[in-house]
Amino acid sequence: MAEFFEMAKEWFFGLGEQYGVNPLIFGSIYVGAIPFFTLSLGWLVKNFKKGKSVVLPAISTTFFFISAYLYLIIAGKNVPIWVYGVIVLLVGAGAYSTIQKIRNKVDEPLLGDENEQI
Repeated sequence: MAEFFEMAKEWFFGLGEQYGVNPLIFGSIYVGAIPFFTLSLGWLVKNFKKGKSVVLPAISTTFFFISAYLYLIIAGKNVPIWVYGVIVLLVGAGAYSTIQKIRNKVDEPLLGDENEQI
């Protein structure tokens, strides 16, 4: 079993060398962006509920959502075309999921909202 993990590790890091992308940097960006994405999403919902502009929060949310993939696109070399297709599918599915979350959150009343029903 240890051999399998060693082979998998070598394959995984070999991909990074082959395509010019450090898997640790990609993973760090992917995981590190999660709290910023969540905060941006909350900012977007809050601004929407208060009738303020959602442009900057939407840009921020989108940036943090795709930041790891941006790294892959910018730093990657000779990345197969199918990888870009997978990225498009992942971003599309994630965008759909995020839009659904936003719609659900927008329907919830703000804390302390005087129109809130008990």
